[in-house]
Amino acid sequence: AGWLRRLLHKPKPSSVESLKSSHSASSSPSSSSSSSAKSSSSSPGTSLATSSISLSPVSALDISASDSPRWDKSYDVCICHSEGDVELVEELVSYLEGQPESFRCFLQLRDAAAGSAVVTELCDAVQNSHCWVMLITPGFLQDPWCRYQMHQALAEAPMANGRTIPVLKDVDRKDYPRELRNIYYIYMALKEKSFRQIRDTVMRYLQGLCQSSTKGME
Repeated sequence: AGWLRRLLHKPKPSSVESLKSSHSASSSPSSSSSSSAKSSSSSPGTSLATSSISLSPVSALDISASDSPRWDKSYDVCICHSEGDVELVEELVSYLEGQPESFRCFLQLRDAAAGSAVVTELCDAVQNSHCWVMLITPGFLQDPWCRYQMHQALAEAPMANGRTIPVLKDVDRKDYPRELRNIYYIYMALKEKSFRQIRDTVMRYLQGLCQSSTKGME
């Protein structure tokens, strides 16, 4: 009777092996499904990142394409400034023209035709440029030609649509021209940062121009 009871209470080797094997089998799929989940979660992320790059509405390449509306005008940017700010403006022009997009800038002292009337040159520069940077300094506020060019730009595009880019330097906010009060300005504290802001604003306008042109063709 004793040996029979011991035999009945002894665990069956097959049951233990079966339990181990079933535990092993259950853990294996979970790890595999975990790695599979990681893989599947990373794949859409990579795919999404790739698509977001490839589906970017307008890229730098688009604005430089041969059929881009950018080429409808002679210049991307016209810089309006006083004579006393020539050195700073030359730095800005060098920065913009040195960008990968090679922005085309109108610089009066460099690009105005010799012998032509100042009024004609200023008006042509405004009409033949996509954007106008107004470098508003104490000298700008005292220069009648600067104010004339500012009024020409506002007459060309009276609505604030990104074409007129006021840049304030060494001028109190209270002295900001009333004609530009409905347009946000860039305050030039750090030159490098302001140059980047000007570049980004011009780029944004040209991208929007290309995007509108593309939609119009669809």
